[in-house]
Amino acid sequence: MRSLFLWLTIMREFALSGLRSGLRGKSFQAVFILGVLMIGIAYLSGFFSPRQPQTVALDVGFSGIRFSLVLLNLFWVQELVAREIDRRVILFSLAYPVSRGAFLAGRFAAILLLSMLAAVVLGLLLLLAVVLVGGGYSQEFTLALGVPFWSAVAGFTIDAAVVAAFALCIAALSTVSVLPLALGAAFAVAGKALGATIAYLSQGADGDQELVASFNPAIEVVKWLVPDLSRLDWREWAMYQLAPAAAEVLWAVVMAVAYMVLLLVGASLLFARREFS
Repeated sequence: MRSLFLWLTIMREFALSGLRSGLRGKSFQAVFILGVLMIGIAYLSGFFSPRQPQTVALDVGFSGIRFSLVLLNLFWVQELVAREIDRRVILFSLAYPVSRGAFLAGRFAAILLLSMLAAVVLGLLLLLAVVLVGGGYSQEFTLALGVPFWSAVAGFTIDAAVVAAFALCIAALSTVSVLPLALGAAFAVAGKALGATIAYLSQGADGDQELVASFNPAIEVVKWLVPDLSRLDWREWAMYQLAPAAAEVLWAVVMAVAYMVLLLVGASLLFARREFS
């Protein structure tokens, strides 16, 4: 019990120091400004659709939030873990009498908290942009800007957390500091495109049987290695009031959490065996 309490205490300290570093980081400030600019683009995009201005603005804004959160999470992993390893600053952190897993768990907790904070701020800005772009115009499809809206934002936050866990696992193993950022971005793209690819092939690929025969075996393997992050995209609930089935939401969250746990356990095992010279 005493060792567990010590582990949690050290993890909390790593999380708090990660929060401070993450908020002060220049990359966070730059990407957050990018996110705000994308919300502005979402506001302007609404004026290109005279019939559904709010729906267009909301769709573009959701895409901007997801892109910004993924990028922020990757930069936080880069700054809070990969860069500390590259500069050997981590040797001071590992001087504590606790397992290296506490360091990774603390840093990941800091990234989750920072991501949730960014998601709330960007979500509020998007709400403001959507309300302002409406101008009192009554749309055919009424937006659901309550629970459905924040459910979509929560889905994007979970999506970004899975990407962060993958990048953290790469950082625990890699000796190249930029590799977690590069592979994390590729993982995010693959996870988002997997669902659409599977659906396209399962529907016959517009009659191209040669394409199905060529790529279907590879996709069958990939879908066991890469999670289908498109299942965490619930924007249609807010945009068109098309609520996803409760079972689909539950299994999507279970998939994401299970994948994060596996990645964090793998990262801890790899990090525990790593030697620093």
